[in-house]
Amino acid sequence: MHISAKADYAARALVELARDTARPLTCESIASSQGIPFRFLKSVVGDLRRAGLVRSQRGCEGGYWLGRPAEQISLLDVMRAVDGGLITLRGEPLAELHYPAPAQGLPGVWRAVEDSAAEILGRVTISTLVDAPAPAATAVPERTDVLV
Repeated sequence: MHISAKADYAARALVELARDTARPLTCESIASSQGIPFRFLKSVVGDLRRAGLVRSQRGCEGGYWLGRPAEQISLLDVMRAVDGGLITLRGEPLAELHYPAPAQGLPGVWRAVEDSAAEILGRVTISTLVDAPAPAATAVPERTDVLV
């Protein structure tokens, strides 16, 4: 599974916004704080704004705020906002993927991977990440079962 730079930058920007809700933050301040290229972040924030995950205010006192409470924004929401689908194969969604025998079982595996990733990403909210004392990976329980 590939996690895009857009998804990573978007999640980091939202965590930064969630950390300081008293005032709007500029893209410049978010980019500087998180070490994100400014021009790339402007594009990412535009995607987040169109998805309703951030809201903006113009002017000298302007900037960005979260579009809804941090506990209501999951990493799954973030990834879908900036990347569209969660997992694609050669740019196509997995839903209609079918292979002839003997590889006919492979599309089911890819869809199970996507379902498992969606479940995990759907449970992790921006609020969880702001409040996490340790890396987010330790906050998500390990799965030992295999979905196929």
